[in-house]
Amino acid sequence: MEQVDQAAAKLHLPKDMPLEVAFLETVKGRLIQDGIDRLEALGVTDLLVVPLFMSSGSTHVDEISYALGVKDTPDKETDLKPFRIKACVHFGSPLDDGEDVAHMVWDKVSPLSVNPAREIILLVGHGSVHDGFFQRWERGISSLARTVQRVSSIATDYALLNPESVYDKAAYWKQERGHDVIVAPLFLSSGYFTSHIIPGRLQGLEYRYSGDPLLPHPLLTSWMNGQICELLQRMQKQD
Repeated sequence: MEQVDQAAAKLHLPKDMPLEVAFLETVKGRLIQDGIDRLEALGVTDLLVVPLFMSSGSTHVDEISYALGVKDTPDKETDLKPFRIKACVHFGSPLDDGEDVAHMVWDKVSPLSVNPAREIILLVGHGSVHDGFFQRWERGISSLARTVQRVSSIATDYALLNPESVYDKAAYWKQERGHDVIVAPLFLSSGYFTSHIIPGRLQGLEYRYSGDPLLPHPLLTSWMNGQICELLQRMQKQD
Protein backbone atom coordinates (compact mmCIF):
# COMPACT_ATOMS: atom_id res chain seq x y z
CA MET A 1 0.00 0.00 0.00
CA GLU A 2 2.73 2.45 0.99
CA GLN A 3 4.69 1.79 -2.21
CA VAL A 4 1.61 2.45 -4.37
CA ASP A 5 0.95 5.68 -2.48
CA GLN A 6 4.56 6.78 -3.03
CA ALA A 7 4.38 6.05 -6.77
CA ALA A 8 1.06 7.90 -7.09
CA ALA A 9 2.40 10.92 -5.16
CA LYS A 10 4.95 11.50 -7.94
CA LEU A 11 2.39 11.63 -10.75
CA HIS A 12 2.39 14.67 -13.05
CA LEU A 13 -1.31 15.51 -12.99
CA PRO A 14 -3.04 18.47 -14.63
CA LYS A 15 -3.45 21.34 -12.19
CA ASP A 16 -6.24 20.87 -9.65
CA MET A 17 -6.94 17.26 -10.70
CA PRO A 18 -7.77 15.33 -7.50
CA LEU A 19 -6.32 11.88 -6.91
CA GLU A 20 -7.47 8.90 -4.86
CA VAL A 21 -5.60 5.63 -4.35
CA ALA A 22 -8.16 2.97 -3.47
CA PHE A 23 -7.96 -0.73 -2.71
CA LEU A 24 -10.28 -3.64 -3.42
CA GLU A 25 -10.38 -4.91 0.16
CA THR A 26 -9.04 -4.84 3.75
CA VAL A 27 -7.84 -1.20 3.85
CA LYS A 28 -10.37 0.63 6.01
CA GLY A 29 -11.30 4.06 4.65
CA ARG A 30 -9.37 3.40 1.42
CA LEU A 31 -11.81 1.12 -0.40
CA ILE A 32 -13.00 1.86 -3.94
CA GLN A 33 -16.36 3.18 -2.74
CA ASP A 34 -14.56 5.51 -0.29
CA GLY A 35 -12.51 6.93 -3.15
CA ILE A 36 -15.56 7.41 -5.37
CA ASP A 37 -17.44 9.18 -2.58
CA ARG A 38 -14.57 11.57 -1.84
CA LEU A 39 -14.05 12.45 -5.50
CA GLU A 40 -17.74 12.98 -6.20
CA ALA A 41 -17.97 15.18 -3.09
CA LEU A 42 -15.41 17.42 -4.82
CA GLY A 43 -17.70 17.71 -7.84
CA VAL A 44 -15.85 15.25 -10.06
CA THR A 45 -17.93 14.24 -13.11
CA ASP A 46 -15.42 11.96 -14.87
CA LEU A 47 -13.30 9.27 -13.23
CA LEU A 48 -10.07 8.13 -14.87
CA VAL A 49 -9.53 4.65 -13.43
CA VAL A 50 -6.09 3.02 -13.60
CA PRO A 51 -6.37 -0.67 -12.58
CA LEU A 52 -3.12 -1.53 -10.84
CA PHE A 53 -3.04 -5.24 -11.64
CA MET A 54 -0.48 -7.32 -13.53
CA SER A 55 -2.81 -8.75 -16.17
CA SER A 56 -6.02 -8.31 -18.11
CA GLY A 57 -6.56 -11.94 -17.13
CA SER A 58 -7.10 -11.00 -13.49
CA THR A 59 -10.66 -11.75 -12.36
CA HIS A 60 -10.36 -8.66 -10.14
CA VAL A 61 -10.05 -6.41 -13.21
CA ASP A 62 -13.21 -8.00 -14.60
CA GLU A 63 -15.25 -7.61 -11.42
CA ILE A 64 -14.09 -4.05 -10.75
CA SER A 65 -14.93 -2.92 -14.29
CA TYR A 66 -18.37 -4.49 -13.85
CA ALA A 67 -18.92 -2.89 -10.42
CA LEU A 68 -17.93 0.49 -11.88
CA GLY A 69 -20.53 0.12 -14.63
CA VAL A 70 -17.99 -0.20 -17.45
CA LYS A 71 -19.56 -3.51 -18.52
CA ASP A 72 -23.10 -4.77 -18.06
CA THR A 73 -22.18 -8.23 -16.79
CA PRO A 74 -18.94 -9.73 -15.46
CA ASP A 75 -17.26 -12.50 -17.45
CA LYS A 76 -17.06 -14.49 -14.22
CA GLU A 77 -19.60 -14.47 -11.41
CA THR A 78 -18.61 -12.14 -8.57
CA ASP A 79 -19.77 -11.18 -5.09
CA LEU A 80 -18.71 -7.58 -5.74
CA LYS A 81 -21.81 -5.39 -5.86
CA PRO A 82 -22.09 -2.38 -8.19
CA PHE A 83 -20.68 0.78 -6.63
CA ARG A 84 -22.76 3.88 -5.94
CA ILE A 85 -21.52 6.17 -8.66
CA LYS A 86 -22.79 9.15 -10.64
CA ALA A 87 -19.61 10.10 -12.50
CA CYS A 88 -18.73 8.81 -15.96
CA VAL A 89 -16.03 6.13 -15.71
CA HIS A 90 -13.09 5.91 -18.13
CA PHE A 91 -11.37 2.60 -17.46
CA GLY A 92 -7.70 2.00 -18.27
CA SER A 93 -5.62 -1.14 -18.76
CA PRO A 94 -3.62 -3.31 -16.35
CA LEU A 95 0.17 -3.54 -16.69
CA ASP A 96 0.19 -6.59 -19.01
CA ASP A 97 3.27 -5.81 -21.12
CA GLY A 98 5.16 -2.91 -22.70
CA GLU A 99 8.51 -1.18 -22.33
CA ASP A 100 8.03 0.20 -18.81
CA VAL A 101 6.96 -3.16 -17.41
CA ALA A 102 9.80 -4.99 -19.19
CA HIS A 103 12.38 -2.57 -17.80
CA MET A 104 10.91 -2.99 -14.32
CA VAL A 105 11.29 -6.77 -14.59
CA TRP A 106 14.84 -6.55 -15.94
CA ASP A 107 15.96 -4.04 -13.31
CA LYS A 108 14.80 -6.43 -10.57
CA VAL A 109 16.54 -9.56 -11.91
CA SER A 110 19.63 -8.12 -13.63
CA PRO A 111 21.80 -8.50 -10.47
CA LEU A 112 21.23 -12.27 -10.74
CA SER A 113 22.71 -12.46 -14.24
CA VAL A 114 26.28 -13.80 -14.53
CA ASN A 115 26.62 -15.38 -17.97
CA PRO A 116 23.80 -14.10 -20.23
CA ALA A 117 24.52 -16.52 -23.07
CA ARG A 118 23.75 -19.49 -20.81
CA GLU A 119 20.78 -18.04 -18.94
CA ILE A 120 17.02 -17.95 -19.28
CA ILE A 121 14.75 -15.44 -17.56
CA LEU A 122 11.56 -17.23 -16.52
CA LEU A 123 8.64 -14.87 -15.90
CA VAL A 124 6.23 -16.35 -13.36
CA GLY A 125 2.69 -14.99 -13.24
CA HIS A 126 -0.37 -15.84 -11.15
CA GLY A 127 -2.42 -17.01 -14.13
CA SER A 128 -6.00 -18.24 -14.06
CA VAL A 129 -7.78 -21.55 -14.50
CA HIS A 130 -10.90 -19.81 -15.85
CA ASP A 131 -11.57 -19.90 -19.58
CA GLY A 132 -11.07 -16.52 -21.20
CA PHE A 133 -9.00 -15.25 -18.28
CA PHE A 134 -6.28 -17.85 -18.92
CA GLN A 135 -6.04 -16.74 -22.55
CA ARG A 136 -5.69 -13.07 -21.52
CA TRP A 137 -2.98 -13.99 -19.04
CA GLU A 138 -1.08 -15.98 -21.65
CA ARG A 139 -1.42 -13.28 -24.31
CA GLY A 140 -0.03 -10.61 -21.98
CA ILE A 141 2.79 -12.62 -20.40
CA SER A 142 3.99 -14.04 -23.73
CA SER A 143 4.16 -10.52 -25.16
CA LEU A 144 5.99 -9.31 -22.04
CA ALA A 145 8.50 -12.18 -22.37
CA ARG A 146 9.37 -11.01 -25.88
CA THR A 147 9.86 -7.43 -24.67
CA VAL A 148 11.99 -8.50 -21.67
CA GLN A 149 14.15 -10.58 -24.02
CA ARG A 150 14.69 -7.55 -26.26
CA VAL A 151 15.45 -5.26 -23.29
CA SER A 152 17.79 -7.69 -21.50
CA SER A 153 19.33 -9.52 -24.48
CA ILE A 154 18.75 -12.72 -22.48
CA ALA A 155 16.45 -15.52 -23.64
CA THR A 156 13.11 -15.19 -21.85
CA ASP A 157 10.23 -17.61 -21.30
CA TYR A 158 7.17 -17.61 -19.07
CA ALA A 159 5.18 -19.89 -16.79
CA LEU A 160 1.97 -19.62 -14.78
CA LEU A 161 1.04 -20.77 -11.29
CA ASN A 162 -2.53 -21.41 -12.51
CA PRO A 163 -2.65 -23.76 -14.32
CA GLU A 164 0.72 -24.94 -13.02
CA SER A 165 3.56 -24.87 -15.54
CA VAL A 166 6.38 -23.41 -13.40
CA TYR A 167 8.19 -26.62 -12.45
CA ASP A 168 8.10 -28.13 -15.94
CA LYS A 169 9.33 -24.93 -17.62
CA ALA A 170 12.20 -24.46 -15.16
CA ALA A 171 13.17 -28.14 -15.37
CA TYR A 172 13.14 -28.04 -19.18
CA TRP A 173 15.48 -25.06 -19.37
CA LYS A 174 17.86 -26.32 -16.69
CA GLN A 175 17.94 -30.05 -17.32
CA GLU A 176 17.30 -30.34 -21.06
CA ARG A 177 18.78 -27.08 -22.35
CA GLY A 178 21.52 -26.58 -19.77
CA HIS A 179 20.58 -22.97 -18.99
CA ASP A 180 20.78 -21.25 -15.62
CA VAL A 181 17.21 -20.27 -14.72
CA ILE A 182 16.58 -16.76 -13.38
CA VAL A 183 13.06 -16.59 -11.94
CA ALA A 184 11.23 -13.24 -12.21
CA PRO A 185 7.98 -13.05 -10.20
CA LEU A 186 5.30 -10.90 -11.82
CA PHE A 187 3.88 -9.58 -8.57
CA LEU A 188 3.65 -5.93 -7.54
CA SER A 189 4.29 -6.58 -3.86
CA SER A 190 5.96 -9.27 -1.78
CA GLY A 191 3.85 -11.75 0.11
CA TYR A 192 2.83 -15.38 0.33
CA PHE A 193 3.16 -16.00 -3.41
CA THR A 194 6.67 -14.58 -3.72
CA SER A 195 8.00 -16.06 -0.47
CA HIS A 196 6.27 -19.46 -0.35
CA ILE A 197 4.26 -20.47 -3.41
CA ILE A 198 6.88 -19.85 -6.12
CA PRO A 199 9.80 -21.44 -4.18
CA GLY A 200 7.48 -24.33 -3.31
CA ARG A 201 6.67 -24.99 -6.97
CA LEU A 202 10.40 -25.03 -7.79
CA GLN A 203 11.41 -27.35 -4.98
CA GLY A 204 14.17 -29.75 -6.01
CA LEU A 205 15.37 -27.59 -8.89
CA GLU A 206 18.41 -25.34 -9.18
CA TYR A 207 17.51 -21.73 -9.97
CA ARG A 208 18.28 -18.11 -9.10
CA TYR A 209 15.62 -16.11 -7.32
CA SER A 210 15.68 -12.98 -5.20
CA GLY A 211 11.95 -12.95 -4.49
CA ASP A 212 11.84 -9.20 -5.17
CA PRO A 213 8.47 -7.95 -6.48
CA LEU A 214 8.22 -5.19 -9.08
CA LEU A 215 7.64 -2.46 -6.49
CA PRO A 216 9.13 -0.16 -5.54
CA HIS A 217 10.21 1.10 -8.96
CA PRO A 218 10.16 4.64 -10.42
CA LEU A 219 8.85 3.38 -13.75
CA LEU A 220 5.49 2.54 -12.17
CA THR A 221 4.86 6.29 -11.97
CA SER A 222 5.86 6.62 -15.62
CA TRP A 223 3.46 3.84 -16.58
CA MET A 224 0.60 5.44 -14.60
CA ASN A 225 1.29 8.81 -16.22
CA GLY A 226 0.97 7.14 -19.62
CA GLN A 227 -2.33 5.55 -18.63
CA ILE A 228 -3.74 8.87 -17.45
CA CYS A 229 -2.70 10.64 -20.66
CA GLU A 230 -4.38 7.93 -22.75
CA LEU A 231 -7.57 8.14 -20.70
CA LEU A 232 -7.66 11.94 -20.97
CA GLN A 233 -7.26 11.73 -24.75
CA ARG A 234 -10.00 9.10 -24.98
CA MET A 235 -12.30 11.23 -22.83
CA GLN A 236 -11.68 14.34 -24.94
CA LYS A 237 -12.49 12.42 -28.14
CA GLN A 238 -15.83 11.40 -26.65
CA ASP A 239 -16.77 15.01 -25.81
